[in-house]
Parts: sequence; structure tokens; C-alpha cells
Amino acid sequence: MDTMLAGRFHLDSKKFAVEEVPIPVPGPGEVLIEVKAAGVCLSDVHLLDGSLVPLFATSDTVTVGHEVAGVIHTLGPGLKRGLSVGTRVTLEAGKTCGRCSGCVRRRPCTQMLTAGIDYDGGWAEYVIAREDTLIPIPDALPFDQAAIIPDAVSTPYAAVVATAGVRPAQSVGIWGVGGVGAHNVRLARLVGAAPIIAVDPLPSARERALAFGADHALDPAAPDFADHVRAATDGRGLDFAFDCAGVPAVREQAASVLGLGGSLILVGITPKPLTITEGLTFNYLQKQVRGHYGGFPESVSELVRLAAAGRLDLAPSITDHIPLVDAADAVSRLENKIGDPIRLILVP
Repeated sequence: MDTMLAGRFHLDSKKFAVEEVPIPVPGPGEVLIEVKAAGVCLSDVHLLDGSLVPLFATSDTVTVGHEVAGVIHTLGPGLKRGLSVGTRVTLEAGKTCGRCSGCVRRRPCTQMLTAGIDYDGGWAEYVIAREDTLIPIPDALPFDQAAIIPDAVSTPYAAVVATAGVRPAQSVGIWGVGGVGAHNVRLARLVGAAPIIAVDPLPSARERALAFGADHALDPAAPDFADHVRAATDGRGLDFAFDCAGVPAVREQAASVLGLGGSLILVGITPKPLTITEGLTFNYLQKQVRGHYGGFPESVSELVRLAAAGRLDLAPSITDHIPLVDAADAVSRLENKIGDPIRLILVP
């Protein structure tokens, strides 16, 4: 068999289709992965609806998908790692440009290429991966759970432990309890944040937040919303507010309930401008705004170890499994929040 199915997005026509394409051949330093599971993310939806534009696209057509797990199928030449066929792996959601010198691993590369956006990703039967982007996974970690670690879990993980640096007993608010926000709740709980206040307009999302470890779950439209936050934090306000929705109104509300020295962490992405209309109190209370994007390279391997050690059970995060040929339906379900999914998994 020389061909495979792949979910392809044509950047010029803005059309998406599952098409038959040649199986790629790994080059120097690359391997061919047989995909076993691929997550469907809001970033994929934003790519397909045109609100997310690739910054470093390598061609005019791209295979979508940056949450991928599978097994090594074919080894390319010139590998430096001791990789072998059949090894179970998950793939980092991006890669450095490979042209920079002195790359600092702990900080995002200014020319970081994103899988499934800038270069071919994993909504396919097979995908090429550079060897330094592979993270081995244990046999006990299912492919579907491993697949979502590189973004749905690693993005809020890096936001909590690195960008924010949340410490035990610090108060945390999380706006938007979808695929990223639900994991933000769990990870805040894992590091000992207290209290954890989840904020979402959907009753089902608020119920999920409580099940995932939130202490309070609030409707952002409630007239006494700010009073509830003050009461939950003993009048101090939040130490950290995570915007996982990427919505300007969320950022305004989140900033308004920060306490002394509190920080707004921008996890959700949006092309719309950032505006904070709060006046003197923003300065007086020494509030901050911190941008965040994705996870650090070490985030995925750390999370794989946490999942393998039983510290993080990702089974409740898998909403449904959908055949790759029905990828467009999966996108529609996520875009329209049909069934309020956390993560939908495409299976080739």
C-alpha cells in the first residue's frame, strides 16, 4: 500500500477534506509514525474557520492535527537516538525551526512551527516526525490519553507550573472549562491551589469542573459573581486568573477580581486586541498580565511520567472516538459544543 487517508486543509481555498495521499517517506533524522489516535482541538477549528493563520507554513496544503500518538513504523537514516520500530510514542505539538543557534529549551522559540498548522500533522494514517519530537509512552498509557497530552494537557500544565508558578494554597480562577480549561482545573488541584474557582456559562461544564476538582463553579453572568469570588477568597481576590476561553469579555472580568499582586494568565488564544479598562486600582493592586502559549518541551515528558505514576488519570477527558474519515463531523461537534466535549479522538 503506497497511499493513506489524511485530513487535508487547503490554505488557498480554505477547504478541508479527508483525501487519499501518498504515504510519506522519512528523511534524515526522521521516523514514520503509524497513528493510533489524534485529538481534535479548538486550534484545529480556528485553523479551518480561518481565524488562525499559519505563520510559518511550509506548503499550501497541510494535514491537520497536533495531538498525536502511535507507534514507530519506519526509521529514517542518520538517527541519533536509539529508536526502534514498534516503540509506542506521543509527539510534541511543534518543533523548532532547526536553523537557530543556542536554542533555550525552557523558552518558546520565536519561530516554533506547530504541527498540523505549519507542517503536516497527525489526522492521517501515518505521519512523519523529527526524532527529537518523540516522547516514548509506557504500555499502560492508552494511545487516546497519550495523544492529548501534547496540547490539551501540556498547555495548561506549563501555564500553571511555569508561567504562573502556582504554589500550594494560592487561589486560582479558571474561565472556560473546555478541553484546556478542564485540565487546568485538574492541574491546579494537583499542585495544591486553593480555592479553585471554575467559571463557565454552561451548567454541564460547571458540573464537570466540580467533578475535576474545582471548589466552586460559577456562572459568569450571575449578578453576584464578584461577591462569590470575594467570599470564596476571604475578601482577598484571586492570586491567578486563567483565561482558557480567549474571549475579551473574560479577560475584563478575570482582571477585575484579581487581588493584590494577582496575575491574569492568557492561555486561550484570540486575534482580538487585549484591553483592560480597569483604571487606578489595576496599578494600586500591582496586577499583572502574562501571555502564555503552548507547553514547554519538557512538559510532555513530565506529564507522561505523572500519568504513568497514577498521579493523573486522563480517561475522563476522552469524550468519544470518531473514525478519521468523519473528521469534519468531529470538527462540527467541537465547534458547536455538541455534547459539550472535552476531547474527541480521531482513530484511523
